[in-house]
Amino acid sequence: MVQVAYVSSDQLERARRIPVLDYVIRHESENLKRVGNEYRLRDHESLAVGEKGWYWHSKGKGSKAALDFLIDVRGYNLVDAVCLLLGEWPHNRENTYTKTNTATRITASKKAIPPPERLSFAIPRHNRNNDRVIAYLQSRGIDRVLILDCIKRGDLYESAYRHDCVFKGKDEKGKARYAAIRSTSSGFKGDAEGSDKRFSFLLPPTDPDTKTVAVYESPIDALSSQTMCLYDYIPPFSGWRLSFGGTSILGLEYFLECHPKVNHFLICTDNDVAGDKTAARIAELSGVITERVLPPVGIDWNDALLALQKAERTQNRAQSIARHERG
Repeated sequence: MVQVAYVSSDQLERARRIPVLDYVIRHESENLKRVGNEYRLRDHESLAVGEKGWYWHSKGKGSKAALDFLIDVRGYNLVDAVCLLLGEWPHNRENTYTKTNTATRITASKKAIPPPERLSFAIPRHNRNNDRVIAYLQSRGIDRVLILDCIKRGDLYESAYRHDCVFKGKDEKGKARYAAIRSTSSGFKGDAEGSDKRFSFLLPPTDPDTKTVAVYESPIDALSSQTMCLYDYIPPFSGWRLSFGGTSILGLEYFLECHPKVNHFLICTDNDVAGDKTAARIAELSGVITERVLPPVGIDWNDALLALQKAERTQNRAQSIARHERG
């Protein structure tokens, strides 16, 4: 038997979609210098990075993907590169085979493969204001007051350079240990370098004695659900709202250590195969009551919020026209 570290095809696909410019600005900003409309790396003078990707002039190769950059330029193997980009650990399994239709694997020696070394936690610099983040989240249907509450608590801010949403997760002393990043101008989403998924983004309860936590796959889903309650689209909820930043349940396990009285989980993961698998893992935890709660429409909670808001606007227009016609 050999120990095999692998990433799933879903992880590989998500990693391939991350542009190199997003990666280097977030993780190597101090190594960049501006040259015209692109950047040059201080430690690779012949390597240019821009909106169209990276190109290594001295070697005549390049691509748009951050994954290729980490492998071809930084020397990572595939598994470590994917895990670094996604902020996730690889899977380890003993197996005599190295080919599969559902995963990409790297075979190592008979010794167990350690996970990639955790990098120092580093979050993007703060922008001087949060205007773009507020506008972006409002465009996703999230209530402005809830956005400002997050900013006031120090759980959300706008990054410099790329003007991303940065959702922070804190430890029991209030120190940031995790950050989920969501672009306001592209489809990029991922974790800040060195993030520890145990300390996930968390929305406080309105009932301090609550024994219930609702769990979501992203901060935007958690805020979308909170907005739906505020607008009376769904029944009120007074418990905690916890975001995993994906489908890892490390954040939930740590949350339970800190809140031992909580024993009721509302599993609000996405209405898809990955969400169902995560819900099944949570349901296996001992000593807790679990309840699967699906978005009223669509795949995730933000889909549902936007759909319900659109339906409400349509209904209001129809009622306004009807009143006008009645004179």
